[in-house]
Amino acid sequence: MNNRFKLVVFDWDGTLMDSEAQITQSLANVIAELALAERSNHELRNVIGLGLPEAIRRLYPNEGAATVDKFVGCYRHHFLAGNQNRSVLFDGAMEVIKRLHANDYLLAVATGKSRHGLDRSIAETHSGDYFHTTRCADETHSKPHPQMLLEIMAVLDVSPEETVMIGDTEYDLQMAAEAGTASLGVTYGVHAVERLQAHQPLACLNNISEVGELLYKD
Repeated sequence: MNNRFKLVVFDWDGTLMDSEAQITQSLANVIAELALAERSNHELRNVIGLGLPEAIRRLYPNEGAATVDKFVGCYRHHFLAGNQNRSVLFDGAMEVIKRLHANDYLLAVATGKSRHGLDRSIAETHSGDYFHTTRCADETHSKPHPQMLLEIMAVLDVSPEETVMIGDTEYDLQMAAEAGTASLGVTYGVHAVERLQAHQPLACLNNISEVGELLYKD
């Protein structure tokens, strides 16, 4: 497999960063602040990976644009303002990133996070030097639309056949399928393996380190 690909695109939340608890708590805090109908933890986990407006509309399909706008502003305050429960990269993630980079892969991120949120996470994890480009949901279409991945390939001049997308949600793998790229699912994130397998990834991996074992060239 390792000679096939030139570009490895990672999802961020739930794939590289262990941020599920921070995201779901931030969503729950906003729901309480805005006095919206409660949503279960399962429902909150299920929208991780989507762009924030798309996630809100999935949680509250009958609410209008004003509520979505208010929710977005409140969420960013809750997620970005506090230093408690700061998310960290999964064990082994940084080692995988560094070794893939050393193996001359092009590396990118395609995420449902906002640009501000991703830039902050990348700065906090000191990982910015390893990624050749990144795309966020507030810059283009949200997953599972393929535009985010298509833009990354265009910027780096890489074909779909030379690209593999790695993510923990069906939104990541559906995006890959619609963009014509291969995909790898990781099972330690928010979506069950059955949902990942429905989009025919090359494999479903139980640990981030297994990504490197498949792709390392040395």
